[in-house]
Amino acid sequence: MRKLGLTILFGVFSCVAFGQVLSGKQTKPQDSLGTKPQETLATQPEDSLRTSRSAGRGGNLLDRIDPKDPKEKKAKIEDYLIISHENDTTHVDTSLTVFKDYKFNYLRRDNFGLVRFSNIGQSYNSLTYNFQSTDLMPSFGARARHFNYMEIEDISYYRVPTPLSELLYKSAFEQGQMADSFFTVNTSPHLNFSIAYKGLRSLGKYQSILTSTGNFRFTTNYNTKNRRYKMRGHIVMQDLLNNENGGIRDDMVENFESGIDEFRDRSILEVNFENAENILKGKRFHLEHSYDVFNKKVKKFLPTILNDSTSKSRLTLKHIISFEDKYFQYDQTSANSIFGDAFVTSGLRERSTLEHLFNQVQLQYFNNELGDFQVNISNDNYNYGYDRVVVLNGNTITNRLKGNIYSAGGKYHKYYRGFDIHGEAGVNISGDFQGNFVKAHASYNFNDVILAKASINHSSKAPNYNQQLYQSNYLNYNWRNSFNNTETQQLAFFVRFKNIANVTVDYTTISDYIYFKNAENAAAGTQQIKAFQNDGTINYFRIKGENEIKFGKFALNNTILYQNVQDENKVLNVPELTTRNTIYFSSHVFKKAMFLQTGLTFNYFTKYYMNAYNPVMSEFYVQTDREFGDFPRFDFFVNAKIRQTRIFFKAEHFNSSFTGYDFYSAPNYPYRDFIVRFGIVWNFFM
Repeated sequence: MRKLGLTILFGVFSCVAFGQVLSGKQTKPQDSLGTKPQETLATQPEDSLRTSRSAGRGGNLLDRIDPKDPKEKKAKIEDYLIISHENDTTHVDTSLTVFKDYKFNYLRRDNFGLVRFSNIGQSYNSLTYNFQSTDLMPSFGARARHFNYMEIEDISYYRVPTPLSELLYKSAFEQGQMADSFFTVNTSPHLNFSIAYKGLRSLGKYQSILTSTGNFRFTTNYNTKNRRYKMRGHIVMQDLLNNENGGIRDDMVENFESGIDEFRDRSILEVNFENAENILKGKRFHLEHSYDVFNKKVKKFLPTILNDSTSKSRLTLKHIISFEDKYFQYDQTSANSIFGDAFVTSGLRERSTLEHLFNQVQLQYFNNELGDFQVNISNDNYNYGYDRVVVLNGNTITNRLKGNIYSAGGKYHKYYRGFDIHGEAGVNISGDFQGNFVKAHASYNFNDVILAKASINHSSKAPNYNQQLYQSNYLNYNWRNSFNNTETQQLAFFVRFKNIANVTVDYTTISDYIYFKNAENAAAGTQQIKAFQNDGTINYFRIKGENEIKFGKFALNNTILYQNVQDENKVLNVPELTTRNTIYFSSHVFKKAMFLQTGLTFNYFTKYYMNAYNPVMSEFYVQTDREFGDFPRFDFFVNAKIRQTRIFFKAEHFNSSFTGYDFYSAPNYPYRDFIVRFGIVWNFFM
């Protein structure tokens, strides 16, 4: 693995050297399948160090600024550029808004629709699901541990006129803290590097739930002077460790819910075990580079209905290579009967690994009249499994899923008379996993006041690896399944009324849905979960509204989600109503030396059969024994900005002691009690 990692790293820098040889006369670049109209909430400003869609027709902010242009005596905030995985570009924003408050958390993104566990760095229970997919390969599994696992699309690239850094600190729960440090620099107008690390350690309020995580990121991007050759890549290394306690014991639930003073010290509540931990660890080396075979402007001599008599054409060859090595491991010093019988009584360890090498070659043709066309051929080499073979009840369970998948696909993008049209498709043409997807959307901006978008998505995807093959020291956690692909069809609409509201509606049908649930013969109070496939069709409807009402220095920000599921087997469970409402006050104080925001946030979701959590697999599973929810959560915050520094104070769930102790993140896993937390974000422009 080390040799392969060094080889890919060497390839990144070799590409830079090769690109310098290709450098020639400078021309204004064209962005490839890049910019799209702004689709964020009308009342939501751009966020600090985040990606969003850039406005305009083919206009990339990256083309607008030369970091060493002598005319630019003083760099502007708009010149510090952030480029997303999809080549959408925005700039750094150091303003203070209520949306910054929503994103000042462990995930560093708005976590509406998620319920946090009691300790920072633990998992999240989902209140809503989006089944839109363009994946042709199975997912790894251990999905409850992946909320903070940074995928390829989570990595951004940068271009800055001067070095830029950002430091974040936030207090945790008992003996720990969270910090995220970031630095980026352009060594020339054409070469950028960035390095970042997010680390967390928190003991937590309950017994045996310590968390310790780290996310290291390194990125680089390069282009020649004439921008015919472009390269970007990243290295990401992550380790996410959690002590596991199995939740509070059943006989402790009444002590928790009664609010007895003795048990308000949560460390007194007895848990199911104190001898287990799991960890998700991974490293990824990713490189993508492209070369313009030709990039021409040709004067047309025939009459045209277009205003521009110049035809622009470009042919680009692109290559993407990505290697990821990851594993999930569960350790327990002695077996616990809650998971059933075990092969051994002590020293339990289950470890599943995945090595995945992805190669794709793209050929892309752009013409300003015809649009942007792309075709691609891909290869996925995968190796998933365990280091042993299990023989159970006379049946041999293999230890490996390995092979090669070859796939083909294409994309199309065109702006036509105000419409932004985009479509893509892919299909596996060879290998053990079948899969395909079709995705298309079109949007139209009505006089910059109303933006409407419609999209469709069809997906057929193989089950996750751990749904197909799993091995464990616990007897009931061993299987090799042959499930059908899960197929989904989604129709979605989005309408943005500028300065009024955003409305999103989608309708999804799901066939052959795969889920985890306790086996039928499992004893009461135990977790002997298995993977099952639903034999019916699930119909899933969602409508979400977002708006902000301002009156003077006060504002009311609202997000409301309604969901309805038609499912005879009750395997997809979500609350019918989820809402978040924030009323807040904003003003400059101390002769405008400080900008202040203070307010109250209300979160609520209706009762439903909330999924339970299983620490052995780090998966959520279906339960229909008890409904959870219907508890309000109030947070009071005071946030301030002084120059480029944002300061955050929050009294979280301050109503916990007087609205009832019936708050849970999952069955037997209580939500957080009242706590006051502090944090800071500080940008440095050098």
